[in-house]
Amino acid sequence: MLGFLLVPHAPGKDTAMDHFTLLASLLATPDAALLLPLLDKLLTHLQHFANLLASFRSQPITPAATYTFECQLQQGLRHLGLDLCDWTFNHLEPDDPQQLPARLDYEGERFRRRERSPNDIATLFGTLQLRRYLYEDLEPGNPCLFPLEKQLGLVVGAATPALAERAAWWLAQCPQGGTLQALAHAHDIRWSKDTLRKVSAAVAEGLEQHRLEAQVEKVLQCLAKAQTSRGRFRAALVVGRDGIHLPMRQKAYREGATATLSVYNRRGKRLGTVYLGRMPEAGQGTLSNQLTALVREVLRRWQGPLPRLAYVTDLGFHPAAYFRAVLSRLCHPRTGERLEWQRIGDYYHAAGYIGDLAEALFGDTAQGRKWLRRMLRRLKEKDGVKRVLQSATYHASECGLCGRREQSFAKAYNYLRRHRKWLHYWEYKAVGLPLGSGVTEAACKTVFTQRLKQSGMRWEVSSGQVVVTLRVVLLSGVWEATVAKWLSSQQFPTLGVKHNDSTGARKNVA
Repeated sequence: MLGFLLVPHAPGKDTAMDHFTLLASLLATPDAALLLPLLDKLLTHLQHFANLLASFRSQPITPAATYTFECQLQQGLRHLGLDLCDWTFNHLEPDDPQQLPARLDYEGERFRRRERSPNDIATLFGTLQLRRYLYEDLEPGNPCLFPLEKQLGLVVGAATPALAERAAWWLAQCPQGGTLQALAHAHDIRWSKDTLRKVSAAVAEGLEQHRLEAQVEKVLQCLAKAQTSRGRFRAALVVGRDGIHLPMRQKAYREGATATLSVYNRRGKRLGTVYLGRMPEAGQGTLSNQLTALVREVLRRWQGPLPRLAYVTDLGFHPAAYFRAVLSRLCHPRTGERLEWQRIGDYYHAAGYIGDLAEALFGDTAQGRKWLRRMLRRLKEKDGVKRVLQSATYHASECGLCGRREQSFAKAYNYLRRHRKWLHYWEYKAVGLPLGSGVTEAACKTVFTQRLKQSGMRWEVSSGQVVVTLRVVLLSGVWEATVAKWLSSQQFPTLGVKHNDSTGARKNVA
């Protein structure tokens, strides 16, 4: 059978010899003895693939035949991958337990070796049974240790790192049901919702530990690109922040929060954005701390000219409180000098209040719509807010407002007058800064609404935060980098020492 698989149809003598020469070379490698037990399985798979190819080539080539061929080929490759993983993982520990230490010290605890025990684990190719040695804690009641699982990096003892990453990636974008269906279809994995939640929570926790570093690196790359761009403006680092009400289990709705950090080049074009997001929390302290740490670390590591700093938000309570308490007092992490931030009130919120003025003054009339268009243009001109308020005051005295119209007018008028120091859009436009908080408003939609506000959804803070953490890493464009940092941080430590019970001698065990 081996000759049949290695030699193509109607082979020439030289071609056949090349194949057998290749086989001989492979068998002569130092690791050939390890692979010999796999030969029967590999030959079985090769025979299956040969039959599959022959069957496809022998029938009329149609779309249906092509579809069937690809599906069967993918299934065969999955079975091959599962057999390879099964054999490889289950031959990492020796069959003879005497070749392993009888005692281990790990993280301050002492363990003794027991027999092998089986555990079903999920891989990219399906589920296999891992037979690994168990080490029992000498202190009764403490968890047991499975050194092989730690070396493989199994996530909550249920999934390989690659499969756990895929599960978390799906959950960041799809509801639980859709994620479980995707895992079953693509990887032949059939989990319960509880297993999916545990694995995803562990991945989210691991990614969160490295999110900051990956986001900082991306922002620094964007800053370097912005600094070398051509244009008449300075490169800009723009912070945004906003809140959004989310459906919760205990209370109908509570306010979550998101934040953004964007880089604009010297033409005023946005080059990139990283995102933050937190489920509802009193005072939003965690989000504030994360945003401050992100800004400080970017400025600490940035070696080029200081970019223009801007804070573009609506003028709500939490964004205003963060600016007063943190940003306005923030000093450069290297020089210690007070940083100068340009605070910008969102243009579209201001425009909405001008719309309220028009409605109060003129109602839904052609005159009102004409006045509104004129005022919105004027708002972007020099002394725009002042001129809008003057025009509104003039028309109010002419109309003689009363009742609800008067209240609506007063609310909009007072908003513009109270916040006019943050509404100098002519100045912001002249230096290439964004006038609106559209990036942050969009973050509310992409981070939260698209995933957490689907029909019938209700959330606990903890489970919702797992999804939000995964989404901010994904949407920031640092998923691969963060996963790589998380996996590289899990280098298997030295477990401790081997104890010789008769002599008390201690030998290092790698």
